[in-house]
Amino acid sequence: MSLFEKLQTLIIMGAVGIGLLLGQLPAASGYAEYVIVPFLLLMLYGLFLTIPLRQLTQAFKNIRFLGSSTIINFIWTPLLAWVLGAVFLSDYPALWIGFIMLMVTPCTDWYLVFTSIAKGNVPLSTSVLPINLILQVLLLPLYLLLFAGTIETMRMTTIMESVLLVLVVPFTLAHLTRFLLREKKEVLDQKLVPFFAKAQIMFLSLAIVAMFASQGSYLLKNLEMIYILIVPILIYFTVNYVPGSLVGRMLRFSYEDSVSLHLTIIARNSPVALAIAVTAFPDQPLIALALVIGPLIELPVLAVVSQLLLFTRRMKPKSG
Repeated sequence: MSLFEKLQTLIIMGAVGIGLLLGQLPAASGYAEYVIVPFLLLMLYGLFLTIPLRQLTQAFKNIRFLGSSTIINFIWTPLLAWVLGAVFLSDYPALWIGFIMLMVTPCTDWYLVFTSIAKGNVPLSTSVLPINLILQVLLLPLYLLLFAGTIETMRMTTIMESVLLVLVVPFTLAHLTRFLLREKKEVLDQKLVPFFAKAQIMFLSLAIVAMFASQGSYLLKNLEMIYILIVPILIYFTVNYVPGSLVGRMLRFSYEDSVSLHLTIIARNSPVALAIAVTAFPDQPLIALALVIGPLIELPVLAVVSQLLLFTRRMKPKSG
C-alpha cells in the first residue's frame, strides 16, 4: 500500500478544506470553475490508461463470479440506491441524484488495495475491472434517465454531451496512447502508466479544490447536507455487505473469492460520477457534494470491512 493510498482520505479532506478557503477569495472563486473539467479529464485519462482492455477475457474465465458481481452491481445496487434515496433524501432532490450517481458506479481502483489487505483474490478482482468500467460508462446515462429522471426533469442531450466529454474522450485518448506506444512498451509500462497511477489522486484533489473554491460560499451555507447524507451512505454499505455473504455461500466461493466479491460490490467509483456531475449539472453543487462526501465515508468503511473479513476467516472452524 503506497503512501498516497494510505493518505487518500486525508488528501481528499485537505482538498475540500483548501477549496473552501480559496472560495472566500473573489478572484479564486471566479476562475476555479474553468479548471474543474480539465483536471477531471486528466484524472480519467490516467484511470483508463492504467486499465488495459486485454484483461477482458480474464473476467470470463470465472463466469460465476462475473455474473454475480455484475447482477449485484448493476441491478441490485441501483434499486437499493433509489429506495434509500426515496426514504432519506426525497426532500433534497439534488442530494438524491448525487447519491444515486455515487452508488451505481463500482470502484475501479482503490478497492484492490483493501482486497489485498483482506487476503482476497486480487487477480480475480483485477480481471473484472474493465467490465465494471465499460458497463458503468454505458449504463450511467440510463440510470440517470430511469432514476434521476423521476426526481427531476433532465435533457438526454445534456447527459450524453457530458458522457461524451468526460468519459468517451479520455477513454479514447487513453487507448489511442496504448496503440501508438505498442512498440515502446517500456515507455508505456515503466514511465507513463506508473506516473498516472500515482497522479490520479493529485488530479482528483485539484478538481475537488477547484469545485469547492467555485461553490465554497454556497456549500458553507448548506453544511447540514453532510449530516443528511451520512445515514443513507452508511446504510448502503451495511446492507450491501449482506448479498456478498449470501451469494458467496450459495455459490461456494472460496474465502479469497468471497472477499473479492464483497469489496467489488461495496466500493464505489466517485471520480467517474463526479466528472459527469460537474459537467451535466454545473448549477447544482449539491449533486457534486454528495459525490465528494462519499469517499470520505467509504475509505474508512472499506478498512473496517477488510478487517471484518479477516476476523470471520479467523473465526471459521479449521474443519470447514
